[in-house]
Amino acid sequence: MFNQETIAIEEKIRSYCAENDIPLAELKWQPIPFNGEWGTSTSFFQTAANEAKAGKGVKVPMRAQEIAEAMRDEIGLPKGISRVEAVRGYLNLYFVTEDFAERVIAAILQEKSDFGRGKSKGERVMVEYAQPNTHHSFHIGHYRNAILGESLSRLVEFAGFETIRAAYPGDIGLGVITVLWIYEKFYKRQEPDGIHERGQWLLNLYVEATNMLTEKENETDDERILREKYDAERREMYRKWDAGDEYIRDLWLETREWSLDELKEILLQIGINIDTWFFESVEDEPSKAVVQELIDLDIATDERPEGGAVIVKIDEKLGLTKEKYRTNVLLRNDGTTLYLTKDLSLAKKKFNEFGVDRSIYVVDVRQSMHFMQAFAILGLWGFEQAEKCYHLGYGFVSLPGGAMSARKGRVVIFKDVADEAIRRFTETSKEKNPNLSDEQRAEVAESVGLGALAYAMLAVDNSRDTIFDMDVALSFEGRTGPYIQNAHVRAASILKKFKVEGSKLNVEKLKPATFNFELTSHEIALIELLSRFPAVVEQAANEYRPMIMATYAYDLASAFHSFYHAVSVLKAETDAIRDARLRLVAAAKQTLANALALLGITAPEVM
Repeated sequence: MFNQETIAIEEKIRSYCAENDIPLAELKWQPIPFNGEWGTSTSFFQTAANEAKAGKGVKVPMRAQEIAEAMRDEIGLPKGISRVEAVRGYLNLYFVTEDFAERVIAAILQEKSDFGRGKSKGERVMVEYAQPNTHHSFHIGHYRNAILGESLSRLVEFAGFETIRAAYPGDIGLGVITVLWIYEKFYKRQEPDGIHERGQWLLNLYVEATNMLTEKENETDDERILREKYDAERREMYRKWDAGDEYIRDLWLETREWSLDELKEILLQIGINIDTWFFESVEDEPSKAVVQELIDLDIATDERPEGGAVIVKIDEKLGLTKEKYRTNVLLRNDGTTLYLTKDLSLAKKKFNEFGVDRSIYVVDVRQSMHFMQAFAILGLWGFEQAEKCYHLGYGFVSLPGGAMSARKGRVVIFKDVADEAIRRFTETSKEKNPNLSDEQRAEVAESVGLGALAYAMLAVDNSRDTIFDMDVALSFEGRTGPYIQNAHVRAASILKKFKVEGSKLNVEKLKPATFNFELTSHEIALIELLSRFPAVVEQAANEYRPMIMATYAYDLASAFHSFYHAVSVLKAETDAIRDARLRLVAAAKQTLANALALLGITAPEVM
């Protein structure tokens, strides 16, 4: 929040260290919790440790304190700082309380939706997400992937990274051909008309086909013969697709578009706009050229002449004595590619054609080893960006009734869940706020229903499996989206009442109010959380963890609810205190809206 002060102080610290041959470590400022005054602190332990490593024979704790004391004396009492102290190796700066409160709130009201936005980082990030296989229907597990990737995209973009949103649907493979086979054999031109109905129908075909092609217990000879016949037909269709058969390719493209139509409509509903689309089928041929390049560079070994495959012995190439990455196949003996092959081809395209500096893959946790291997091969290949490739793994979603399985038809369609969430809140809204128009109610119901779904996914650590419970997600109490949205609504109601009661002043244009009165504990907690928002943005973006922002949004909402119940705003003791608190309410409302936006959640004015 107070970069001007810390930047000037850091310049003095660096100058002093340079003049005195002190190997200064990176300065990391951390807020000091309010205890009568606000402050910020940085440590000199790493700097002292650097001296010890350089052979200066110092004791780290004592030396850290000596450096902190020297810095305290060097910087004096800068403008805007009430006092400076050196304690146990830390340099602590304290701000004048009323100045701190005023500046935090003034910054929020001035910057509005840009409050917390970071300066340009000079790096381009591509986030790859929202990429279910085609010829299926978008289910609740796909939604977790999509909202996790979208929130991360918003965070890194807001933190100052140029961000490209990318999707890479799996549009070919035996699963896709399975749907194509049963459609062409039994159901051609029987598809329903609606976008979502057609997408769900394809999923049902997949389940039926899988059942027909799976060996059963106590299978008769006639059943086995028929199953093997169907499987041979399916594999022959795959061979024809691979050979470029015009009829099969046209059928595939037509049915693929049905899946993409449903996907794009759902993404539009949940506020996701993909910048660039990649497809697995497109990367098949280029990936074969990549394999040849890796062979030529002696990264891959071609064992096909001996009946083997094209492989990469990653551990051996990296000089590792213990197994870590294992040996990977890039091209089968029959010349067909694997997921890894195509991911390498796509990564090359991202780096060379899109100028990507960081590449983030939002893919379930089962693929962790796959991406470790891919990133290692990219490093061997010479791509510096490999060090900034990151796999954001996420766990599975189930419902109280149990785990999902597309093969067995046990999946929960996202559209069904979203529609039910919206329907339930519509009924709740009729009871809580009967004065809303039908149009307002529909808008609010969609905002709150979808917000409940988003928060339920983002509030859980991405690596963990989660059970989605509709009743819990839609609750107005506890760690839920509606609870946070309701805090925003309460802030809006206070500001509206202020205007209704006769004031013509715009709260956000009031003269800077002074906080030279005794602040309540609720005001202190709220101001402190508001001041931390920019740092939370940076942390969530740098760690690739939307859950950090989800937790912050809940903490801020909780602090505001407490303030709302305990502190009088419109009937404050004096007009000056009222004006200060109104500005605090406006600042809280804006910051709640900013935090929710980064989670892909709308901040409603009424509920």
